[in-house]
Amino acid sequence: MTAHHANNALLELRGVQQIYTSGQRRFTAVQDVNLTVSESEFVALLGPSGCGKSTLLRIITGLQKPSEGKVLYRGEPLRGVNPHATIVFQTFALFPWLNVFENVDLALKARDIPADVRKPRALDLIDRVGLDGFETAYPRELSGGMRQKVGFARAMAVEPELLCLDEPFSALDVLSAESLRGELLELWTGGSIPTKAILMVSHNIEEAVFMANRIVVMDKEPGRIIAEVKVELPHPRQRKSDEFQKVVDEVYSMLAGQTEIEAVELGVAPGEQGLTRSLPKIAISDLAGLLEHLSELSSNRQDIYRLPDELKVNPDHILSLTAAAEILGFAYVEKGDITLTSLGETFAEASILARKEIFATRIRRLPLMRWLTAMLAHSEKHALDWDVIHAALELEFPPEEAEKQLDTLINWGRYAELISYNDDKALVYLETPA
Repeated sequence: MTAHHANNALLELRGVQQIYTSGQRRFTAVQDVNLTVSESEFVALLGPSGCGKSTLLRIITGLQKPSEGKVLYRGEPLRGVNPHATIVFQTFALFPWLNVFENVDLALKARDIPADVRKPRALDLIDRVGLDGFETAYPRELSGGMRQKVGFARAMAVEPELLCLDEPFSALDVLSAESLRGELLELWTGGSIPTKAILMVSHNIEEAVFMANRIVVMDKEPGRIIAEVKVELPHPRQRKSDEFQKVVDEVYSMLAGQTEIEAVELGVAPGEQGLTRSLPKIAISDLAGLLEHLSELSSNRQDIYRLPDELKVNPDHILSLTAAAEILGFAYVEKGDITLTSLGETFAEASILARKEIFATRIRRLPLMRWLTAMLAHSEKHALDWDVIHAALELEFPPEEAEKQLDTLINWGRYAELISYNDDKALVYLETPA
């Protein structure tokens, strides 16, 4: 599979940026993305939630125009919706009042394909995705995995050159997802679908390594490409093999990054010059579980890629937990490994009350928490409306993220007994007047 010869490049993004304005602030969702997808490539876009993966898919399929940069398809600038690309979403998006055949047929009808051509093509695709015999069934009669197969059949009915998948397996249970991945790969590697390239958005590292022949790794704040990994393992790939695990480890170490010096790791408080870093949205009980697990290992360290299996937690969540452990100084990350610090060890072995105290001393150093406690300290009765704080955070983060950040601040602050929250009145106040 040769990549990047200009003649078989289907898609090229050059300097693509997506900037949103909210009030006075500009948020860069996607920054300076350069990407080429060539014929016969299966590319996975991988990164944490909020890094702009789905935004890029919308730009690529022409559902959204980027603020800056060029989108080329077969060397020509893309204008409007890309007729050669189609997208499969994670939520199936079937019409509930149409049966399986009608759902697939509709996609062909929308492209003005004559009825005599449509029927055999739709039936053939339904057969190929393994739904033969279910043509007259309605979505409500089908399992999640079967509904997603209808989504695939419908997307492939229009014979797209570029098939885009937006986390297509994430809404399915583990077994359905597993069998559907295998079936899609079989269709793709066996050449029984007309698609020339596949671009899949995922936050599941193993899934990307299992399916793709190139992984594009993204990071957030702002969303950008930080690395590319070629996966040159033959299909079908053996997840338990050393070669497979080696690639998984490599990708984890890119996503987890390295622990930086404290000033860089923590960022600045809102209103100060520099980057206000968001806090990972995690429960403290989960963080404690990770630290306890590490403290039970002889060396107090572990390969990050082994943790999802050991703790039965999804990879995205593991990366949030390792980020939280880093920010709080309980662990440091290097070359894809996480190691407990002596403070992390103390926390893991401490009593409930001692843990709260350690946690409180650590979060007082976080710029966002410093900012919040200072605001409360200067307020009447040391209390503020949730809405007021939320509005202030919206100057730093997009609205949805501002809400997540405030929830995290309240949860962490309550655990450390620094702040309290009255749900009825939606009031946040300092636990002990500063």
